Amino acid sequence: MIVNRNLKWRHIIHYTWRSIIYFFLLSIMVYVLHVEFDIPKLSIPFNAVATLSTALAIFLGFKNNNAYDRWWEARKIWGLLVNYSRAWGREVISLAIPADYEDAQALKKWQTKVINRHIAFVHSLRVFLRKKHAYNENGITEVIEDNNRYEDLKDFLSEDEYKLILNKKNPPNYLLQLQSNDLATAFKKGWLSDYRFVRLDETLTEFNNHQGMSERIKNTPFPRPYSFFSRAFVLIHGTMIPFAFIEELGWINIPLSILINFVFLTLDLIGERHEDPFENRMEDTPLTAISLTIEENLKEMQDRTDLPEKPEPVHGVVF
Repeated sequence: MIVNRNLKWRHIIHYTWRSIIYFFLLSIMVYVLHVEFDIPKLSIPFNAVATLSTALAIFLGFKNNNAYDRWWEARKIWGLLVNYSRAWGREVISLAIPADYEDAQALKKWQTKVINRHIAFVHSLRVFLRKKHAYNENGITEVIEDNNRYEDLKDFLSEDEYKLILNKKNPPNYLLQLQSNDLATAFKKGWLSDYRFVRLDETLTEFNNHQGMSERIKNTPFPRPYSFFSRAFVLIHGTMIPFAFIEELGWINIPLSILINFVFLTLDLIGERHEDPFENRMEDTPLTAISLTIEENLKEMQDRTDLPEKPEPVHGVVF
């Protein structure tokens, strides 16, 4: 997620330079053909381009609004995950009551285990949502996770649990099942009453909901006709612009065409870059930062000192 108020121009140029070069060369070509070679009927009516500009602006505005809704919904889901994670830590610490001193020692270990496992759940959900697939030379799907790997879970799980989840297709969901099993164990040992057991189980269900809502966004792409036709319309519109101004403006048509095309090109890219908020790009929901916030909060609730180090923004971007 970009946190700086001012964007870096190198980021903007990185995504627009190919199109800008195309529109620049096209404007020069139109100018040379019209002015130097005096080719007649090279221009097109300005009103036609103005009408297309209006329609394209409305279309891009609709696309961007819907793309932003997906991004904002993802951020709200993970905001709720933060809140319920804090509630989970408080409930595990406060609602489970031991019967005697020996029970208290066992309960302490149980509380640490289920809180650590929840931290593992949050990190595994981050990795699970950000994972990408590629096909090797044998046509087999391989998982490519960049810097988001399940190795981050090693410090929060037992060795057996860690090896077990690596073979699961949905590790976060399986971790929730392990949490449910441990709740049942605590209930059998008398650490949780009926009401407290149900209360903790309801919080686990909320984590299921957060995961399911995140998967819905991840697995349901933004309607592809919007993405395809917005690019096509921006290209068509940008190609027509030099022909609309060449008759009256001459060489000024070149910088003006680039400026107008840059505006529409940027509007299209804003929507495109916010369509999928879990791809670990600089505009996306900062899952790593949120995961570390949850880890820090839960460890502080246990009076632990091994708090994670939150990485500083990289060139104004938080991941």
